[in-house]
Amino acid sequence: MQTKGKLLVLVGPTAVGKTNLSLHLAEKFNGEILSGDSMQVYRGMDVGTAKASQKEQQQVRHHLLDLVNPDESFSVEEFQKHAYEAIAAIHARSHLPMLVGGTGLYIQAVTHGYRLPNIEEDVALRAKWNDFAEKEGNEALWRKLQEQDEVTAMRLHPNDRRRVIRALEVIANTGKPFSAQQVQQKPPYDILFLGLTMPRELLYKRINERVDHMIAAGLLQEVRALYAQGYGRELTSMQALGYKEIMQHLAGEISLDEAIERIKRGTRKFAKRQLSWFRRMDEIHWFDCTASDFQQEITSLIAGDFLAHRE
Repeated sequence: MQTKGKLLVLVGPTAVGKTNLSLHLAEKFNGEILSGDSMQVYRGMDVGTAKASQKEQQQVRHHLLDLVNPDESFSVEEFQKHAYEAIAAIHARSHLPMLVGGTGLYIQAVTHGYRLPNIEEDVALRAKWNDFAEKEGNEALWRKLQEQDEVTAMRLHPNDRRRVIRALEVIANTGKPFSAQQVQQKPPYDILFLGLTMPRELLYKRINERVDHMIAAGLLQEVRALYAQGYGRELTSMQALGYKEIMQHLAGEISLDEAIERIKRGTRKFAKRQLSWFRRMDEIHWFDCTASDFQQEITSLIAGDFLAHRE
């Protein structure tokens, strides 16, 4: 019988404190961190994605960061492949792989082994939906998907135009909801799911403070540099929270204050969607970060019920 490798998964909404806890746990349990964030795969997008700093990456080995340039396409399937390869390498070093992030689809692609439908690209249909989004906006496009497949729509950010169009493309070519075509073949891992949460008012306050910190840390300069390198607003990467709004500001469409307010508002809505996604996963052990002993409880769970019992 094949021995199952351990995999620790740490999820939760943005700004809840996943990074700090993951660094602590990685040092305590000889772990290596895999980013479970769909935007941290892009090079040069550091401040706005809250990517681990160089100091943090030196402190603990990180994976699945800086895989492609902002103008390169990157799929869930590619992320899954990179993740499985990294996990195998971490197991070979007898270390603990820790998948940490807030992109639910990417997390579950790894933990639940999704096999996505192999439908060829429909150029005409993609052009049609792109034109629709240009005229009516990404939210209107997302609502078209919501009408046909609410499950998939709830998994995707309205600004993730490429994946929204892909889902509509699959539906049009198969006549079935995209969500109904995701075959699961669970990987051979023994997985412990941990989820972080806190009262919503406090989370929203932390989100607002994080956005202010990103501006102070150079988000404006980062986006300006990306634009100067030829990365335009039409790219999926530049539709990410923070980047889209700063691009609008640089184009003279909105003030910096308005851009910041839109980022804060959009991030709060995004955190709400993240929580909705993860709340549907029954495997997750939830911990309130405001509890004084939450780190001790997590440490005990990992050391006792998880790592102590090996196949």
